[in-house]
Amino acid sequence: MPIIENKTFLPEILAPAGDTSSFLAALSAGADAVYCGLKDFSARAQSTNFTIKELASLTELARDKGTKVYVAVNTLIKPNELDKAGRFLDQLKRSVKPDALIIQDLSFIKLAEQTGYDGKLHLSTLANVSFPEAVKMAGTLSRVNRVVVPRELSIDEIKAMAEVCPDGINLEVFVHGALCYGVSGRCYWSSYLGGKSGLRGRCVQPCRRFYIQKEQKKRFFSCQDLSLDVLAKVLLSVPEIHAWKIEGRRKGPHYVFNTVSAYRMFRDHGGDPDKKKMAIQLLEDALGRRGTHYNFLSQRQQHPVKIDIQTGSGFLTGKIQGSKQKPYLIPRVKLMAGDLLRLGYEDEPNHEIIKVTKYVPKKGRLYVSLPPKKCPANGTPVFHIDRRSKILEECLAVLKKELFKKTAPKDIPSNFRARLSGKTNRKIKPVEITVYRKPSRGHQYGDFGIWLASQSSTPLLHGNKLKQCWWWLPPVIWPDDEKKLKQQIVHLIKLGSRKFVLNAPWQMSFFKTGKGLNLWAGPFCNQANPLSLSVLAECGFSGAIVSPELGSEDYLMLPGKSPLSLGIVLSGNWPVCISRTISENLKTDSFFTSPRGEKTWSRKYGPDFWIYPNWLLNIENKKKELQRAGYCLFVHISEPMPKKVKLKKRPGEWNWNVKLL
Repeated sequence: MPIIENKTFLPEILAPAGDTSSFLAALSAGADAVYCGLKDFSARAQSTNFTIKELASLTELARDKGTKVYVAVNTLIKPNELDKAGRFLDQLKRSVKPDALIIQDLSFIKLAEQTGYDGKLHLSTLANVSFPEAVKMAGTLSRVNRVVVPRELSIDEIKAMAEVCPDGINLEVFVHGALCYGVSGRCYWSSYLGGKSGLRGRCVQPCRRFYIQKEQKKRFFSCQDLSLDVLAKVLLSVPEIHAWKIEGRRKGPHYVFNTVSAYRMFRDHGGDPDKKKMAIQLLEDALGRRGTHYNFLSQRQQHPVKIDIQTGSGFLTGKIQGSKQKPYLIPRVKLMAGDLLRLGYEDEPNHEIIKVTKYVPKKGRLYVSLPPKKCPANGTPVFHIDRRSKILEECLAVLKKELFKKTAPKDIPSNFRARLSGKTNRKIKPVEITVYRKPSRGHQYGDFGIWLASQSSTPLLHGNKLKQCWWWLPPVIWPDDEKKLKQQIVHLIKLGSRKFVLNAPWQMSFFKTGKGLNLWAGPFCNQANPLSLSVLAECGFSGAIVSPELGSEDYLMLPGKSPLSLGIVLSGNWPVCISRTISENLKTDSFFTSPRGEKTWSRKYGPDFWIYPNWLLNIENKKKELQRAGYCLFVHISEPMPKKVKLKKRPGEWNWNVKLL
């Protein structure tokens, strides 16, 4: 047990649970806390998840074991869902009483107040609190006591965040599990291509698929898993880190049991060579993807995307051989009765999951019994995705007996209705702007926008153009970028600039006061309902450009209930994703093609890579309708196009005619 400043300090091991067996596995392994979601408002909607009754009994059992329970309600809330979200929280408060809620949407701050929920609030990594000043601002929000930091950060960047933690705020750091290619809260890939939003827990993982560039067909965006393993002990020197988080709410109990057990050993016995070896072996047996330290060590970064290795979830145990009539597998490891295997990749529609019915030794032979139409082709990879070892089964059986004795609370309906701000949308004279990367001759008259960048000098503008310019801050700011951007902002204000678009709520921390300034929340703030807008109003925002991935019903409903003036992106190059990394084998400014023939291209701006489709977002023909609804700022985004990239003519209405799932 580490000693820090003459006191015992032990960060909690935070385990994922997507179903009852995984929850019980976390308890069996000695997790200090478990995080899970319910059927609604969870950013892992594909997990089995829990009903309130199920979770109430599990939480009671967890408390018997001294384990905390955090509930993830970390999705984007649409304007017509506030009452439903409030009723959900009201029932959760009465029946489950979770120790904390993990939130992305700031409306839950208001809903917690209105329902009387008295637990803690943790800001999800989807909230994109990515630089030190952002942590300070998070500390000013009611009931927020923890920030889940991005997986892209190095230990030095995490320490920079920790050094400024205000009283009452602590950090949660991912130590193991899947890496998203895109920065959390900055990926619209799944939504843009099919209306299934990652911000609402329905990501179809387009980054895991094959893409083609210059006759190379590879998984250019499929990351290895994060695994800090022995390096996790470095986190013990940072007292502001209160939780080591393991990702994996879609994983089985074997993965949860092994990873929790391993990180408890790293934390409690990191100096014992034998325990360290045992922990490493547990992680190897956990059936995850190959691991990477990613950016954790600044001086020894590891690239998370390697196109020459398997990145399907689970442990690759072999390939299908034999005939179509009698396919078989020669496994690289022994298989036990009850083990689960997946034939093919999870993103392929024809993959199959089978259960092993008897023991198969390493390099033995397992015949696959499936109907002829479902039989996989020769060479199909087979992944070991779950194992029910005898020890684990015995542990789960004991806990299931204890769980059976728990009495689920009665389901008491809630009649909660969300109370909106008394203030109404402050309409201003309609303004239409085009946002550019750098000043251009094309905007001699009227307002326009320019992107600010931390790694380049401030564009030179003078006189009236300074007053007409809306300065757009980047969607992601890393710790090293903070100082330069702050200096640019101070300089621009001294010169007379007054209009700024902030693309994370936390960027408000760059402005000592909003007095005399016109500060708008940008579209990357993902604003979608009047209660989250009321939180921004209290933070000093003048207006907000709404999330670009909503449908027509949501857009037209929002202005009538908003306490802020509203804007919307009408057209332009909208990125499907922003990432801190890119495959060494993928060329920027050049097309790559999806399995469905969609063409996309990438470009580096500052420290990040922006991925664009080869068609424009375009709802310009809805402008009059939107203006009648109450929108007053209309935005067009103009990107300089690579010479090799030609845009395709498509409607570009995104989810306008689709109900965002």
